[in-house]
Amino acid sequence: MAPHLWNILTRMKRQQEQKYTAVLFAFIFLLAAVSTTEAGKKEKPEKKVKKSDCGEWQWSVCVPTSGDCGLGTREGTRTGVDCKQTMKTQRCKIPCNWKKQFGAECKYQFQAWGECDLNTALKTRTGNLKRALHNADCQKTVTISKPCGKLTKSKPQEPKKKKKEGKKQEKTLE
Repeated sequence: MAPHLWNILTRMKRQQEQKYTAVLFAFIFLLAAVSTTEAGKKEKPEKKVKKSDCGEWQWSVCVPTSGDCGLGTREGTRTGVDCKQTMKTQRCKIPCNWKKQFGAECKYQFQAWGECDLNTALKTRTGNLKRALHNADCQKTVTISKPCGKLTKSKPQEPKKKKKEGKKQEKTLE
């Protein structure tokens, strides 16, 4: 074999050996890394669950940033000697389509409007509590009243055909 070819083959063989060596070292390194992380996990003592002497959070009503509905904030407080945090503020939202009359955090399912009471000129309907936001204090049932609107007496109307016929007869008589 020519010395030139021999040099090329020898060089290729060394390169191949270096690749195998690099892969072997990488594999050994990964194996060592995995074993140390698993060993580290086993050695850590389990954290004890510490029960807090803090009371439950008590939340104020949601106060809208602008207007009477939409985004706003509420404040929460709790009691306790060893509590790190006794006050905090939380974002909240008051839906704009809810009846503010019964509390902005209470949603009611209403029945159909009742008949008009001729003595009071009002009609009423009842609503049952459907949902309360943030454990709000809501009434179980509420009643709403509104004016009946115009009370019109029905007039007997003549059919339109008769009116037209009457006009035609008037014209023919003239």
